[in-house]
Amino acid sequence: MIKLCRIQPPKATRISDLLNRSCLTTTTTAGNLDVKSPSIPDPETISTQLSHCSCLSELNQIYAHIIRTQFLHLYPAPFHWNNIIRSYTRRDAPTKSLFVYVSMSRAGVLPDCYTIPIVLKTLCQLFAVEIGRQLHSVAVRIGLDSNEFCESGFINLYSKAGEFENARNVFDQNPERKLGSWNAVIAGLSQGGRAREAVEMFIELRKCGLLPDDVTMVSVTSACGGLGDLGLALQLHKCVYQAEIVAEKSDVLMLNSLVDMYGKCGRMDLAYRVFSRMEQQNVSSWTSMIVGYGMHGHVDEALECFRCMREAGVRPNHVTFVGVLSACVHGGTVQEGRYYFEMMKKDYGINPRLQHYGCMVDLLGRAGLLEEARKMVEDMPMKANSAVWGCLMGACEKYGNVKMGEWVAKHLQELEPWNDGAFVVLSNIYASRGLWKEVERLRRIMHQRKLAKVPGYSLAGSAD
Repeated sequence: MIKLCRIQPPKATRISDLLNRSCLTTTTTAGNLDVKSPSIPDPETISTQLSHCSCLSELNQIYAHIIRTQFLHLYPAPFHWNNIIRSYTRRDAPTKSLFVYVSMSRAGVLPDCYTIPIVLKTLCQLFAVEIGRQLHSVAVRIGLDSNEFCESGFINLYSKAGEFENARNVFDQNPERKLGSWNAVIAGLSQGGRAREAVEMFIELRKCGLLPDDVTMVSVTSACGGLGDLGLALQLHKCVYQAEIVAEKSDVLMLNSLVDMYGKCGRMDLAYRVFSRMEQQNVSSWTSMIVGYGMHGHVDEALECFRCMREAGVRPNHVTFVGVLSACVHGGTVQEGRYYFEMMKKDYGINPRLQHYGCMVDLLGRAGLLEEARKMVEDMPMKANSAVWGCLMGACEKYGNVKMGEWVAKHLQELEPWNDGAFVVLSNIYASRGLWKEVERLRRIMHQRKLAKVPGYSLAGSAD
């Protein structure tokens, strides 16, 4: 029988040192036969290597070494499996992370209260709600479904999948729920477009005597911004102030959420007051101001804010440029839009995303530069979505361009065959040019498909 010896870990913690040790072997002679076995790494060494891992390829080498030495058979505790799963999750490799968890289950090792939250984070990245349901049944079987971190993880998963009823059921089943579960429900509702329900949950939280933290306030202020309710915004500002007193520090995420909330409520004066009193503004702070100014047509202020941001040495990100280009769209400043679009690529090395192309198509289309807008759509490295085509379609309607309108309508119908919007706009273009036969032809097509124009509606909110 082969006797496996333990090798003491060296002082260095580089991956090369770890892999070199795998070449060390113990040899037993049986006649003329040499039997070799790889050395078993020390658990502390493995933990250190996983925590110091800098890239995915290095992590794959560490995991391969773990498998080759049968480390997890000798040390089957969930702690070691958790470290590997967590490392892959941090390296944005959710599929590999899930693969490791499956291997853990097949090895007969039950997850603990640390395993399940990590795996749930992986499942959120993959939107794998069906696997999440299986994991939920495992948690129930081993009595971890009411654990604070497991519970909030399941609420988060179901919310991201749009299964708000299941998320609420998980929340309601535990009468001794902690703040983390409240935060998960409020964040899920806020991010899922259910702003009013998120605010109602926050009010319920306060009635239960719980004090909100920074995570709570970021979610509920975001929901308030979606509602545009200034009266509620002022009340939430007081809650943010109270949360700062409890935490004994000023949290930049909470202050950024206030800036964003006031901007969406149309009070840029209040947004600037919060912004100017911040000890330090980060990229999100500046971006919220730029987006707020641009959203309400304050183009000069938005571009001036962007200039000050650059002078302050804060590097803009892709969201910042969406705000800058949107401001240019609202102001109709084509030259500036082109300038900032090129700046984004050349000065900051940011590859334009769909939102940036959408802004440029909208900007060019509104200015009547339809051919340039069309070329922008055709040269995009990704396929245009209905929003981009819709911007171009609106420009065709504004300038009565029949030929391009027909071309855009064809693409819109391919993307959304159930939507009659393209037919309606194209009919308006025909009518503006006096092409009544074409109008009648479209009406017959719409009637045959039993399409009806959906009436617009608005939702009014009260600040009372």
